[in-house]
Amino acid sequence: MAAETDSAQEYLRILVDEIHSTVVATIGKDGHPVTRVIDMMLYDEDGVYFLTAKGKEFYDQLMEQKYVSISSIKNKRAISLAGSVENIGSEKLDAIFEKNTYMQKIYPGDTRSALEVFRIHDAQGNFFDISDPSHVTRGTFTIGNAKTRKAGYFVGESCIGCGKCLKVCPQQCIDVSKKPAVIDQNRCLHCGRCMEVCPVKAIRKVG
Repeated sequence: MAAETDSAQEYLRILVDEIHSTVVATIGKDGHPVTRVIDMMLYDEDGVYFLTAKGKEFYDQLMEQKYVSISSIKNKRAISLAGSVENIGSEKLDAIFEKNTYMQKIYPGDTRSALEVFRIHDAQGNFFDISDPSHVTRGTFTIGNAKTRKAGYFVGESCIGCGKCLKVCPQQCIDVSKKPAVIDQNRCLHCGRCMEVCPVKAIRKVG
């Protein structure tokens, strides 16, 4: 459990300190998705924090829906996160302004009182790194009480060891020296080619 917590904190560090600006999605009054760019300001073991002004439609959507989905990318590393969001008022507001000094110029003095802080918690995230295209890496993580949803392609016991799956795998991330063959989930692109060519239908898609 400690290792999982450490990896989640590392992914949140990348999200907040290295990527920082993210696309956040909510649902508009017309039922269609609405996106905007929001900076992720802080993170800790309880979640990741951002803020918005109380007069914005985004604020109303957060208060009503209590759920967000975010996506971000920088230098060919991407993080997505989806889960519950809660308003924590002015808690951590001073810490956010201290860490993100540019906010002091956007909202000088006591004008920061127009803002309130939101925390994303009980969420599942995904990390995707294509900085080395021939060796893509990925990972999943959770915040709070969110459950990890198993997803990807997996080889079953009916595998005959023919190796056809490896021949069509873009990342060459299937170990056919074992039977059944094993797909490296931290490198798989989820393209589905392996499942398409398996002659005995031993590969299944999960999630």
